[in-house]
Amino acid sequence: MLLPRLGVNVDHVATVRQARHASYPDPVIAAGLAELAGAGQITVHLREDRRHIQDRDVQLIRQTCQTRLNLEMAATPEMMRFAFEVRPDMITLVPERRQEVTTEGGLDVVGQKDALKRYIAELKAAELKVSLFIDPDVEQVQMSSRLGADAIELHTGRFCEAKSEAVRKEEHRRLVDAAKTAIKVKLACYAGHGIHYDNVADIASILEIEELNIGHSIVARAVLVGMERAVREMLELARQARQAAIAEARR
Repeated sequence: MLLPRLGVNVDHVATVRQARHASYPDPVIAAGLAELAGAGQITVHLREDRRHIQDRDVQLIRQTCQTRLNLEMAATPEMMRFAFEVRPDMITLVPERRQEVTTEGGLDVVGQKDALKRYIAELKAAELKVSLFIDPDVEQVQMSSRLGADAIELHTGRFCEAKSEAVRKEEHRRLVDAAKTAIKVKLACYAGHGIHYDNVADIASILEIEELNIGHSIVARAVLVGMERAVREMLELARQARQAAIAEARR
């Protein structure tokens, strides 16, 4: 794949809006601008406490989205009912704690396999596609396949936040191993969390990863240069990295 699909997460546009409980900036408009700039997916996380994205945002983005809608959500009965109503192109099940600022780690699908198997089966019975947000661990990847998921999204936070080159190399190795395992067990492989303009090349160069979900860094840059430019710049960095990785693989 020449270019990994870019999923732009517009949660932080809603965060700015909710700081004043205003009607602006509107994440629905931001989603449209991101698509105009080349985003292949819009990602939103509807949290149980509705701290940023609201039900209305997801519903309107579903109606206006020209590419794909990826709904991140906790595995709860309320969220399942909402997913049945909205019918996103992809549901990404994520862990969720009220006290966290952002999602801090991946789902423990090994430890929660029985509950997740039932939950995934209900979503699949409604003909909805399911991805699991997990840490880059081979055992977690293999269990995700056994539970019937269509895809996994590798949590890239530890790599992106590494304080030393040794840790970066180790975390990158874990991402590569997990991505290769995903392909072997016939799971689509995505990645996200903490990716920004200075490290996106390291993730995009992993050829097995076909989608990057990026929010905070794009929205932060969009505040200064506009959403369309921020998205285009990220896409170009990912394109260059993927092109170089393909060339290297062919040598």
